[in-house]
Amino acid sequence: MTLYSVLCIVILLFISFLYYNFKKDLMLQNKRLILQEYSNDLISRLKDLHINFDKYKFYPRDERFNSAIYDSDRNLIFSTLISPKVKLDEITYTTNNYIHYIKEPESYYLGAKYVLLEIPEDKAWINDVRNKVTIFLICGFSIMFICGYFLLKLFLRPMRDSLHLLDRFIKDTTHELNTPISAIITNIEMIDIASLEDVKLQKKLKRIDTGAKTVSNIYQDLTYLALKNKIISKNEDLDLSKIVLNRIDYFKTLADVKKISFIKNINSGVKIFCDEKKIGKVVDNLLSNAIKYNKISGSIEVILENKKLIIKDSGKGIQKDKIPAMFERYARFDKSVGGFGIGLNIVYMITKEYNIDIKIKSELNIGTQMELTW
Repeated sequence: MTLYSVLCIVILLFISFLYYNFKKDLMLQNKRLILQEYSNDLISRLKDLHINFDKYKFYPRDERFNSAIYDSDRNLIFSTLISPKVKLDEITYTTNNYIHYIKEPESYYLGAKYVLLEIPEDKAWINDVRNKVTIFLICGFSIMFICGYFLLKLFLRPMRDSLHLLDRFIKDTTHELNTPISAIITNIEMIDIASLEDVKLQKKLKRIDTGAKTVSNIYQDLTYLALKNKIISKNEDLDLSKIVLNRIDYFKTLADVKKISFIKNINSGVKIFCDEKKIGKVVDNLLSNAIKYNKISGSIEVILENKKLIIKDSGKGIQKDKIPAMFERYARFDKSVGGFGIGLNIVYMITKEYNIDIKIKSELNIGTQMELTW
């Protein structure tokens, strides 16, 4: 809409400029008729002075206009003009609030090739044009803005309907996914996989657990994005140490798939005033990314101390010039792994809401470090 408004203003200003030039040309044409009469009278008087120079010897002056005469080399012979500079290549023009008119007499009376007349410019036409242009701009912009608004609504209706349908689909889908995903994860957690004697069955259950938790994480991200405006934060003093340890344990199955080990340096009793689901979402996404972009047999170091949480992986890293774009929604720099590019955007929104400062350090083939301070 902003671009459309700017375009409307440019069009209206261009039309106003054309109107201004038209009115100026019209004014000059009217003045030119008057100046032609003045010039004929002056040339007649120059002729008389030229013939009777011995008798008069006075340059003909007139209260109605100022004048000057120039020879064929455009040198000034005599002048009563107020404007210091003149243009002899144009017939009628305005400058310094004066209108000038150039005429070449049939004969060089007193050696004059050019006769130039000067009269004050009547400003009434400019005031009239200014008022009309102002009204035109206000009315024109209002009409174009209203028409553009309704046309924009009309043209965007199919897109809005599609987005509404997509939004409805995502909400319905995420709602329907909740029950089966929760059932799978809950039942898997009820099984003591380590105690099973059948190794193949252990691997199958771990794969099911890994897949279910991956889908669950995506489901929670989609739910947060779809319902974030309807979530009422329940802020309270939370034991972040327990939350971080719990989430590490939750993601251990995913980390085991890539043989990633956790290095935990977690102080006990670290507090944070926040909504439990939201800070859990932050930790989940940071751990999920640390696993997703890590190498086989890599490591994830988790450091938690007073008002500081650091999650450092030994993964691929990212180029420094791409770091500022990491929090943009749908931003993905490594398409070899899954995901929609929404996890870090959610992290950014939550940390911004709670004034949590987040810093990223990353180096290619070394790893990435996410540091949160509050």
